[in-house]
Amino acid sequence: MEDIISLKERIKNMMVENLMLQMAATEIADEQALFGPGSLGLDSVDALQLVVGLDKHFGLKVPDPAAAKEILQSVNTMVSAIQRHGSSSVGG
Repeated sequence: MEDIISLKERIKNMMVENLMLQMAATEIADEQALFGPGSLGLDSVDALQLVVGLDKHFGLKVPDPAAAKEILQSVNTMVSAIQRHGSSSVGG
C-alpha cells in the first residue's frame, strides 16, 4: 500500500482538480475541515464530486450520507477510509 504522505498528496490533487479549487493542493491542511464554519467552504455539490472521485481514483465506495459525513470531514478522514478499504481487500 502506498505511504500516507503520497496518499494525502493524491487526495489533495484530486480535490483541486475535481472541485476546481482556487488554491494549490499544498495549501490544504490534513486536518482542515472541508465543510461548515472555518472550513474550505465546500458544498453539497462538492461532496458529490468527492464521492465520485474517491470511487474513481481509489476504489472507495461511499454507501450512504451518514458514511459520507464521516469520511468527508478532512483529508485525514479520507485517508483513513481508503486505508480501511485497502486493508479489507488485500490479504495481509
